[in-house]
Amino acid sequence: MVAFLPLGKSSPADDDGDMTTLSLPSTPIAAQALDFAASAEAAPIANHSVRSYLFACLLANHLRMRPALDYDDELLFLACVLHDIGLTEQGNRRQRFEIDGADLAAEFLIGKGLGRAETETVWEAIALHSSSGIAERRGAVCRLTRGGVTMDFGADPAIVGDAEAQAIHAAYPRLGIATAITDAIVTQAKERPEKAPRYTLPGELARERAAAPHVTGLEAAALAGRWGA
Repeated sequence: MVAFLPLGKSSPADDDGDMTTLSLPSTPIAAQALDFAASAEAAPIANHSVRSYLFACLLANHLRMRPALDYDDELLFLACVLHDIGLTEQGNRRQRFEIDGADLAAEFLIGKGLGRAETETVWEAIALHSSSGIAERRGAVCRLTRGGVTMDFGADPAIVGDAEAQAIHAAYPRLGIATAITDAIVTQAKERPEKAPRYTLPGELARERAAAPHVTGLEAAALAGRWGA
């Protein structure tokens, strides 16, 4: 059984021992980061960012990682909810969207009073969220951020129960995320080719979209996955 709780709500008592409670952190900086993402990003990308956090929490539970002991839940939320902020108008600078997003997120979080060490953790998680084999070895927040992002595109579906999946997608619908995020990345790459060097995620998506049938591997994998595109 699953209960989904939006930002700032209190968790219900887990009387029967089989309730999975999914909630968002209620700290001021978490609320500010969520507002920033929701106002700056297209709805499919903003929803994906929150789903990534919820999936990351399920992954942490699966790995028996405990918040406050094995990872910082607030930093995980900040990394997940801001991991695609580089795909916004404000974040569209001259580096890969992952790096531009990490830089913008860091500027935002420092401006809101987050400590420099904590901000560095978030920066690294965002910058490496598309770097398979590296993110997994750069600490718990980095590992879980990448895990949550990839789970939203179909990785490790067995970790998520049917009720959990239904609650997450009811609260934050997919809205064609695979195509929406590909379009955003490719649009940036067309305007500034330096943002999509070869063998990076942006570079590969731009290359795949340019060739017939113009469907990227990300879109095909999402469509074939448990959640759909």
